[in-house]
Amino acid sequence: MALSRALHFVFKVGDRSKTATFYRDVLGMKILRHEEFEEGCKATCNGPYDGKWSKTMVGFGPEDDHFAAELTYNYGVGEYRLGNDFLGLTLQSSQAVSNAKRLGWPLTEVGKALYLAEAPGGYRFYLVDKEQPPNDPVQKVCLAVSDLQKSTHYWSSLLGMKVIERHEEKTVLMGFADTQLADLEALMTKENQKILTPLVSLDTPGKATVEVVILADPDAHEICFVGDEAFRQLSQMDPSGNALLDKAMAEDKSDDWFAKHNKQKASA
Repeated sequence: MALSRALHFVFKVGDRSKTATFYRDVLGMKILRHEEFEEGCKATCNGPYDGKWSKTMVGFGPEDDHFAAELTYNYGVGEYRLGNDFLGLTLQSSQAVSNAKRLGWPLTEVGKALYLAEAPGGYRFYLVDKEQPPNDPVQKVCLAVSDLQKSTHYWSSLLGMKVIERHEEKTVLMGFADTQLADLEALMTKENQKILTPLVSLDTPGKATVEVVILADPDAHEICFVGDEAFRQLSQMDPSGNALLDKAMAEDKSDDWFAKHNKQKASA
């Protein structure tokens, strides 16, 4: 049985150029891989979109042992309205704070050695102004929930996470233990929990096919579980990732098309 762990968090982006500047130049993340898709994903994780889209994985090191951000871009969608569930991603990097100040990226001091920066689209990042650790600088992702007890039960008792810290019944910090996809789907079916995408195989052009199960927690947060062996093949760092992203952005004429036809990209 493989050890389960949190792999990445998905951000939908409407402006790849500004987004790339934030993750590469401000946070100091690397482009781990970039993939273009001509039609929508048959899983639910990219939302109700069936057109051309791209996926860019960014992080501080290989996905094998680093948490990553998955940036999904749907051609034709210019912005996304945020809900109130994502509260922020915290990472430790004095270099990121220094980069933001040098580039004039807005920073708000919200605590001792703690700054708030917003990625394009409004996603919040909390930057701890301390030397970046030699392992992964990403510390945690914070989500708002409507019922902490119910969500804690779901993520710990059903998904197999371990409760690491509790703070006055207001916040709970958790991390993953062990689980397997087929067993997980069977458990969720037995417990009458929502399965957004039953066990399915997903193809990536020229790369490995992975098996995934996508669930929804009590607040409808989507959680995608992916098989270990094929994912390790799929997630190999691609040295041409930067060039592929830059090429895709240069060839993306969707802004020009909408301007020429006096239209605006969709807001989703």
